[in-house]
Amino acid sequence: MWGAPAVLDPEFGSDAMRAEKRAVAANSVLAAMAITALKIVVGVTTGSLGILSEAAHSFLDLIAAIITLLSVRVSDKPADADHQYGHGKVESFSAFIETSLLLLTCVVIIYEAVKRLFFHHVDIEPTLAAFLVMLVSMAVDFWRSRALGRIANKYDSQALQADALHFSTDIWSSGVVAFGLALVLIGRKFGVPWLFDADPVAALFVAGVIVFVSTRLARKTVDALLDTAPAGARTRIINAVRNVDGLLEVDRVRIRRAGNRYFADVSIGLARNVTFQRSGQVADEVTRAVHNVLPNTDVVVHSIPRPALAENIFDRVRAVATRHNLNVHDVSVQDLDGKLHVEQHLEMDERLPLKDAHDRVTLMEEEIREEVPEIASILTHIESEPATIEPGEQIVQDAELEERLKSVATEFPEILDMHDIEMKRVRDHVYVSCHCTFPDELPLSRVHDLSTALEIRFKQAAPELFRVLIHPEPSTDNRR
Repeated sequence: MWGAPAVLDPEFGSDAMRAEKRAVAANSVLAAMAITALKIVVGVTTGSLGILSEAAHSFLDLIAAIITLLSVRVSDKPADADHQYGHGKVESFSAFIETSLLLLTCVVIIYEAVKRLFFHHVDIEPTLAAFLVMLVSMAVDFWRSRALGRIANKYDSQALQADALHFSTDIWSSGVVAFGLALVLIGRKFGVPWLFDADPVAALFVAGVIVFVSTRLARKTVDALLDTAPAGARTRIINAVRNVDGLLEVDRVRIRRAGNRYFADVSIGLARNVTFQRSGQVADEVTRAVHNVLPNTDVVVHSIPRPALAENIFDRVRAVATRHNLNVHDVSVQDLDGKLHVEQHLEMDERLPLKDAHDRVTLMEEEIREEVPEIASILTHIESEPATIEPGEQIVQDAELEERLKSVATEFPEILDMHDIEMKRVRDHVYVSCHCTFPDELPLSRVHDLSTALEIRFKQAAPELFRVLIHPEPSTDNRR
């Protein structure tokens, strides 16, 4: 009716928003008071049931406007410890009260109209004042509907939307009452008796309009109070989230509304070997996808670990280790006479006692056998994971040792170059690091084998070396 709801800018001043909503609601209350008083006076003096029904309608509009004013004062309060989702439901509750009052009005109007049509005829006196009041009422209702609709659309306020809808239908019902009075006047002037009943018929029409508006409001308010998801929003969110890279599934999407805010709970399935940091990145992407569908939404993303369809035996072994918050590497699997044997390296805190470390490894190995029954045996090499920064010192370059190491590197034709050799002494141990250049197209598995072989040969040629670190680089690397 008033267009799509505007996207609220989070940087927009909340004080300005509250002031604007309260001002338009307060103006609506003042206007409703004036129109209700005029209709009551004219309705009593003319005896017109149509005007009196409009007066009753306007009186309930006044009550509704007061409720709306109170509700927007409360609904804009921020969330607190007792109302974690904010106070937006107050707007839906106020709209529910307005609906109940409108339906009550319909019962009274219909009862009186049927009574005048069939049991107790009442003569009315259409006057110029009656027509003027209805015209003024229509003009004021038009102004109120436009003002309320603009602010309701700007801030997506359900309470203000209900008020705006009320006053837009008041224009038509006032016009019908004025038309009924005109028909009564014509009937008197030209002696057409059946036109004398046009006024209660107009009142019945007003009641019908109220019932129509009430049912629409009732449906919206009940949906809001029962946390009914916006039509089609769940499907659009699921389709948007499915486009996020790395998801295995969208397990569940739940949406609820409170005031002008939406709240979405999204459960997604991720590969169980995804890191916690990557899981957070995916959650951020899912949140952005939801905001593309419902911009003003508070999103909570829950990640569920799932086994990927393309998991191999290495992934399954690492998944068990990850479940224990352990890091395995250099996993190798051998097929010996149809039986699989696994060897792996496992890093554990260097401060951990051997027995505790061994117990944790034993438990992990048992779970790996349960997870991958085809594995016959597992051998785990426990390594200490450094937890302290070691004091060390740079060693002055040893030209003789460098030449020895470079000579060893020439034994491997696939090593094109060795450079940036550094030496350190840590806890009386000698550490050596270097960069080696390999052909661009060389497979990583072959690079690893060559690096391991080179490390062994370095230690054979220089037994004083305790640790060797080799950094492989492609031949096209130009950062040297």
